[in-house]
Amino acid sequence: MPVLLAATALTTLAALASPSLAAEPLAPIRLNQVGVLERAGKLAVLPETSTTPLPWVLEDKDGRVVTKGWTRVVGPDAASGESLHQIDFSTAPAGYGYRLKVGQRASRPFAIDAHPYARLKRDALAFFYQNRSGAAIEARFGDDPKLARPAAHAPDRATCFNGQDQRGQVWAGCGYELNASKGWYDAGDHGKYVVNGGISVWTLVNYHERLAAQGKKADFADGSQRIPEAGNGVSDLLDEARWELEFMLRMQAPPGTSMALPIGRQGKEQLALTEVDASGMAHQKLTDAYWTGVPTAPHEDPAPRYLFHPTTGATLNLAAVAAQCARVWKDIDPAFSARCLKVARSAFDAARRNPEIYAHSQFNGGGGYGDGELGDELFWAAAELWATTGEGSYGEVVQASPYMPAAGKPADAPGWGSTSTLGVISLALSDKVPAQVRDAARAGLAAAADRYAAEDLQAGYRLPDAGTRYVWGSNGVIMNRAMVLGLAYDFTGQPAYRQAAADAMDYVLGRNPLDQSYVTGWGARPMKHPHHRFWVGKGKYPAPPPGVISGGPNNTAFSDEVAKAMEGKCAAQTCWTDSIDAFTQNEVAINWNAPFFWVAAFLDEGT
Repeated sequence: MPVLLAATALTTLAALASPSLAAEPLAPIRLNQVGVLERAGKLAVLPETSTTPLPWVLEDKDGRVVTKGWTRVVGPDAASGESLHQIDFSTAPAGYGYRLKVGQRASRPFAIDAHPYARLKRDALAFFYQNRSGAAIEARFGDDPKLARPAAHAPDRATCFNGQDQRGQVWAGCGYELNASKGWYDAGDHGKYVVNGGISVWTLVNYHERLAAQGKKADFADGSQRIPEAGNGVSDLLDEARWELEFMLRMQAPPGTSMALPIGRQGKEQLALTEVDASGMAHQKLTDAYWTGVPTAPHEDPAPRYLFHPTTGATLNLAAVAAQCARVWKDIDPAFSARCLKVARSAFDAARRNPEIYAHSQFNGGGGYGDGELGDELFWAAAELWATTGEGSYGEVVQASPYMPAAGKPADAPGWGSTSTLGVISLALSDKVPAQVRDAARAGLAAAADRYAAEDLQAGYRLPDAGTRYVWGSNGVIMNRAMVLGLAYDFTGQPAYRQAAADAMDYVLGRNPLDQSYVTGWGARPMKHPHHRFWVGKGKYPAPPPGVISGGPNNTAFSDEVAKAMEGKCAAQTCWTDSIDAFTQNEVAINWNAPFFWVAAFLDEGT
């Protein structure tokens, strides 16, 4: 979940970055603007009201007809608000300079390529380096020298928030200070969160782990990315993930900590605080005391920073990713692995001791990431510890959980507040759990993939979501569905699963009603103006680096000034504007770029 600007900080930003779409005009035929994947079905979409099929041709760069056919009439499509035809040119071979034509209407020139995402996946991963906290961002590691900046929040030392929150609740603070340096800035601000950091770092590490489980070498070997750690003998993907893990490991309350915390589901007024043993619990977040303005580079951040109260959700996030860390780094860095396992065990125990300490969002300067259901996080953490240790006590928690897939029960796409499927995936990959558990986990993923692949065939623009409810971060939802499809493909070999994942990428890269690539630096009409405090593209502030995905269309929240003017006037897939002001539509966040990276890398695999 991205972070809101407070009303006092939300000034008119039109002078900083135009809210208009890219200057390139809309194309009449909608396609992936980066390149059509050779080893997948090939589809274009034509907005068209005709109720009968129309003839189309595909011409090569010299104007010769390569293949031709008739459009498939889709008709009215609620998600886009258009009437549509689809053009299936799957028989076309690899090549460059192709154009699709329907009468006088023509697509832009495009390529059919075996590896259109070879560079894109590296840009998507580089997003995390560019958002590092506690490190100088060096010009030699970016595409624009203006992206370079001094180290900020280094060290990032903070004590607990003490004083009144926005509702007058008094918090006593704590008697310690943590050095919670490193980590990634979460979204368009300078906050760092254990909840949301968890799913993001897990996704990066999972990409490495699934390849290792298949006996494949990851394509992110040491030296493959432009990061300071290149040359240390460790996968650059794991080096990047470790930057976030180091922050999360430091967010634990120290032994002997007693703290007054809200227990149970409580209302929005004054909370009842109860003194508890908070040892080993994880603080929810480390953020500024107030919302800073736009633009503000990280090293210009003037605000005091605080730890905010420990929560059960953050503690289980920490337990889960630390357990994953322990098994992945076991042979790479045994000392780090042992540290991760110790933290995972202590965090899990702390969460079991304090199972109902929920996040509250009445604080200025940072998002709440409130979550009223923690059973999925408990399942996830127990599954990760079981997959790492093989110990039956963790297995008992997993098998007693309603989130454990049973026969025919699907998993679901993960999200920061719905993490059980992350545990299912780890069980599906594990050799430490019983075979029947591993098989049930794989069956649950396949059942979810069946649903998404079916929706893919129903959607007018052909993506694995046939609904009309596009939430904040809808592109992240679609990428997480594509990740589940990719994993189900690993386990079953079903081509429909990989195809639906490829369709998801086609959608975010231009095959959509806005003819919009939602990714910076990629496509004829790339996103240019994300809601971000540093990537402003004005004066001393740089434009965003390539490979950053927008949150995407949002027809469920209209709380920024740009969105307010659109409410009730846009179809689901068109509730989006490329504007720095449109934080409900165009913010960027680690939990959206992580599955985007995963899917780009997955689709680039193979020959």
